[in-house]
Amino acid sequence: MKNFWRFIFRKNLPSTSLCQMDFAVLGLGDSSYAKFNFVAKKLHRRLLQLGANALLPACLGDDQHELGPDAAIDPWLQDLWEKVRRLYPTPVDLPVIPPGVPLPPKFTLQFLQEAPSASSEEPHGANPDPQGPPSALQPFLAPMVANQRVTGPSHFQDVRLIEFDITGSSLSFAAGDVVLIQPSNSAGHVQKFCQLLGLDPDQCFVLQPREPGVSCPSRLPQPCSVRHLVSQYLDIASVPRRSFFELLACLSPHELEREKLLEFSSAQGQEELCEYCSRPRRSILEVLCDFPHTAGAIPPDYLLDLIPAIRPRAFSIASSLLACPSRLQILVAVVQYQTRLKEPRRGLCSSWLASLAPGQGRPVRVPLWVQPGGLAFPETLNTPVIMVGPGTGVAPFHAAIQERVAQGQTGNFLFFGCRRRDQDFYWEAEWRDLEKRGCLTLVTAFSQEQDQKVYVQHRLQEHGPLVWELLDRQGAYFYLAGNAKYMPADVSEALTSIFQEEGGLSGPDAATYLARLQRTLRFQTETWA
Repeated sequence: MKNFWRFIFRKNLPSTSLCQMDFAVLGLGDSSYAKFNFVAKKLHRRLLQLGANALLPACLGDDQHELGPDAAIDPWLQDLWEKVRRLYPTPVDLPVIPPGVPLPPKFTLQFLQEAPSASSEEPHGANPDPQGPPSALQPFLAPMVANQRVTGPSHFQDVRLIEFDITGSSLSFAAGDVVLIQPSNSAGHVQKFCQLLGLDPDQCFVLQPREPGVSCPSRLPQPCSVRHLVSQYLDIASVPRRSFFELLACLSPHELEREKLLEFSSAQGQEELCEYCSRPRRSILEVLCDFPHTAGAIPPDYLLDLIPAIRPRAFSIASSLLACPSRLQILVAVVQYQTRLKEPRRGLCSSWLASLAPGQGRPVRVPLWVQPGGLAFPETLNTPVIMVGPGTGVAPFHAAIQERVAQGQTGNFLFFGCRRRDQDFYWEAEWRDLEKRGCLTLVTAFSQEQDQKVYVQHRLQEHGPLVWELLDRQGAYFYLAGNAKYMPADVSEALTSIFQEEGGLSGPDAATYLARLQRTLRFQTETWA
């Protein structure tokens, strides 16, 4: 993709390069991000510049829309197929597959009469004799050595400081990098799923692709047990997409259930599907419980087409190898919330991690690997850094401060925000000790401790002269991590206000100054929805 992108943006390409080409661009984006569907918009413009003919305006799907990207995609696709069929009529001898007829499954599950003599199922596809550093294909099974709740007992959220022993893993990381963790479904959910579908969790199978050139998922061992497939691969706790209902309707032998599934998968039924599934965050497993006749008739061959794979979750690494050479720490907010459904909604990975109890006999091992994150800290000595990390957003800055202090760098300025100092002030003792040693300047915002709520952006403005001095005269780098909802925009607004008040810049000049900091990577953010 990178090669393609570099190629089509070459300046020496003639403006008639693609004059024989028809095209249509479909972008999948999320409007909570500053550069919403940036790539789709840019690609559409560039193809036009090179002489290509746009069949339709670019479609910009938005994950934030109540009906998801389909709200934009449905009408756009209808228009696209009409245009395509006019331009390129279907051959007479090639009929359109009628609605309600499923495509063949990608794989067949060949069940074995006897269980294999020796289990090939290393947890999560981990290789006992790995080649090279840990990766998605060969994660490191890291022993969990600590799992400590770091919020007060009366605090609304359970936040864990979790520590792994990475001795002998060959893992290498720097401040700002992330660790990816591959979670599992709970044993209770696995059992319920197998009962619904009439599957024996202990039965083993060999996966065979139906088409040449298709490879089997690398995370599944061969042979594989049904239990392993369901517990470690199929994301039965995720909220199903519309395509799930489309395929399920094709597979349903039950007239009433099939009618409802067809309604949910139709363009006209999207509001009802949203009400049934997306708004209350109903999971695949719960949907199958609501359609028991259909669930019991699902051919096992279709499981991998019907249910997506469990995706790894990324966490900011909260420790430095310079300070803790054989340890890796993460700060995890355990996701749990209520919808109109009786059962609380729980984050798959955070709940799974919170449930693990190290130090109780049997070792607890978690499959993980690392990759570069979105934050890169200056390598030059004596460059100050300003870090704004409310809540669990402080995690990468804990790693950065550990690393910089170990290197003898003292220009560390941390703006930390939370609700109350006695409930969710993470690493308070460590920050206070570093303050005493002259290694850290700490500014705190406890939003719930006074009538008027105080957040990190208010503290930034209060310390406007210091922030301007550091950025404009000392070449400081500015970092921001945390929730993407309001905080990034509020902090950017506080900065432009500081540039105007302390630097005497006009509004447009302050915006240009901020953009220049971003362009030169002196203002970096890592936020999540």
